[in-house]
Amino acid sequence: MAGSDRGVDGRWAARAEIAERAVREHYLTSVFGVPGALLGLPRHPATPADHARLRWNYWWQAHLLDCLVDAQLRAPEHARARVIARLVRGIRLRNLGAWTNAYYDDIAWLGLALLRAGAATGLPVRRPVAAILARLRSGWTEHAGGGIWWRRGDLFKNVPANGPAAILFARTGAADRAAAALEWMDRTLLDARTGLLWDGVHLRPDGSVRERVEIVYTYCQGVFLGACVELSTSDLAARTIRAVDEYVAVGGVLPGQGGGDGGLFAGILARYLAQSALRLPDAEGERARALVFDSAEAAWQHRTATAAGPVFGADWTHRSPQDPRLNGDLSVQLSGWMVIEAAALLERASMTV
Repeated sequence: MAGSDRGVDGRWAARAEIAERAVREHYLTSVFGVPGALLGLPRHPATPADHARLRWNYWWQAHLLDCLVDAQLRAPEHARARVIARLVRGIRLRNLGAWTNAYYDDIAWLGLALLRAGAATGLPVRRPVAAILARLRSGWTEHAGGGIWWRRGDLFKNVPANGPAAILFARTGAADRAAAALEWMDRTLLDARTGLLWDGVHLRPDGSVRERVEIVYTYCQGVFLGACVELSTSDLAARTIRAVDEYVAVGGVLPGQGGGDGGLFAGILARYLAQSALRLPDAEGERARALVFDSAEAAWQHRTATAAGPVFGADWTHRSPQDPRLNGDLSVQLSGWMVIEAAALLERASMTV
């Protein structure tokens, strides 16, 4: 656990500031020229078409908001609080005045980011969070024994929808709903051999399971772990951390899963490993801490340093040559920023002990 002795000298806060600045300078743009509304461009360098159409990646914007909240908690600034408010306005504007869409995972992520933004800046978020919670509650059915659908009108249920929904339910006082979602994931999608969570299940109209998608994504481990932490189910959290360390990490570093949506997956896991490290004061908490610091160090060391700031790679382990076409995705850069902020969070905790 090489990372367990790091994070007490302020380096991670400094690196997080650099990562934040690069993302803000390269990706933030106005929404159709509307004053006071911002959105993240899908890639850098952006084409004229990217600026004109503002290709819509709803859940990427939620994670951009979450990263800005991380930064606000690290170093509060009135100017950043205004950027957060402008991004929230831009998300709603680009989503045609609504807070929800057809994907339950997307809206759970925005709910989590809005909840944190409200707590960090005083932004009024009660109404949008309530709308999101209502939609999530409507997505729960007894098909396959419970769980929330991935998308409205679909026949697929998965960890990526139920995990963030469980975290949001727990943080808004609906512990019973959160526990039900956690239990459904553990019962339906656990690989008993490794302790990891598979992706999801395709169902028949009668609710029976047609096919189980036995793919392991870092995303799934992260949101399941986050739900465990919020519900204080330390045994399940410890099992997941051990499984990630043994079966997912490569030399103690979280691997990448490409660009596009996959670019966010490792960062999500790093975020909730950090939360685990703060709340599990035993060997498993220390293991989670090491995974965060080692992954952050790898992401930083394998970045491309440019005059305009760091460009993080899609795979922090650097197992293969970095593909600049993937690295330009906003998702990839958010993931790199996310793991650096996770390390900065643990650094602050170490410095206050």
